Amino acid sequence: MSEDHILFRVKEGIAFITLNRPAKHNAITAAMGGEIAKLARRIDTDASIKVLIIEGAGGRAFSAGSDVNALDDLGTPWDGRNRADYDRDYIAPLLGLRKPAIAAINGYCLGGGLEVAMCCDIRIATPNSSFGAPEVQRGWHAGSGNTSILPRLIGYGNAALWILTGDRFDAAEAYRVGLVQRIVDPDTLLSEARKIAARLALNPPIAVQSAKQIIKQSQGTSIAQGLAWENDGYTLCMMTEDAREGMAAFSEKRDPVFRGR
Repeated sequence: MSEDHILFRVKEGIAFITLNRPAKHNAITAAMGGEIAKLARRIDTDASIKVLIIEGAGGRAFSAGSDVNALDDLGTPWDGRNRADYDRDYIAPLLGLRKPAIAAINGYCLGGGLEVAMCCDIRIATPNSSFGAPEVQRGWHAGSGNTSILPRLIGYGNAALWILTGDRFDAAEAYRVGLVQRIVDPDTLLSEARKIAARLALNPPIAVQSAKQIIKQSQGTSIAQGLAWENDGYTLCMMTEDAREGMAAFSEKRDPVFRGR
């Protein structure tokens, strides 16, 4: 983007998306949403990228959500409803990523920023982080996942408390209810995210992506259906070169070399 409000880099198989509007607490505009959507699709089709890390610039916010002052950029309410048709919907591409994603959260993680974090598979935060879905306090509710994804992550009652009050909750509470997997010092946040990403990148990509897909799918169905999907995924993985390499490396007492085949 000409304003550099979204930064992107790839290093050693790990992609980094940085929300880069620190003066506005990394509030997301429609243009930024379009750029995130494009990058998500690029990440999913680039075989050299194994994992995504999303972070916020400036040290004060992951993202304070959608830029309320720029909501008119979406057009009419009907245009906003159909924003995916205008390539401005960043939630669906992030949520649909086949590859693992990690949110490195420091500071405000509110509204649309919370939705971005929820699209990731793993969330790491600092003691400085605060979370919330404040939209109801302004006269509307979330439009991209807080009402549907958050209850699956932290339970109905906890999600209802967060969404219906619009209040903020600290990192300790986010960890208690299971939204956040780890709380680390701000100075070690990105290194911890990189450490987890590097560990994920070592694993065979077909198995990782299959496991992620089944984990997500099984959240909305019966255990029987989840087990059926799991068995199908297992069967597919066992037919890959990576599975044969994994078994051979185990027998030969060496590190495996996976090729995503």
